[in-house]
Amino acid sequence: MYSIGEVADILHENVSLVRFWSETFPKFIRPVRNAKGNRMFSADDVETLRQIHYLVSTGLTLEGVARRLRDDRASVAAELKVLDSLKSIRERLVAVRTSLSGK
Repeated sequence: MYSIGEVADILHENVSLVRFWSETFPKFIRPVRNAKGNRMFSADDVETLRQIHYLVSTGLTLEGVARRLRDDRASVAAELKVLDSLKSIRERLVAVRTSLSGK
């Protein structure tokens, strides 16, 4: 389980935005409350929030995001997986370039 602060760090977003998304998409994100009353997010909730973050960054409205998650969630997950792979490849290529240039 992840605290809302940890989720915000993972997404590189504000805690208030994570809270807003969790309240806006209750069908997809179901945080539980701990003994102190703080929201705790499961790994599935974090993945859903990553998908929301990605879809919002592509320019979709909140209604569009909800529609994509409801109708075509598998392709959203696949797109995000490809994007993560491409970022990883880029990081490795930059590391190789840096090591070859001697910096």
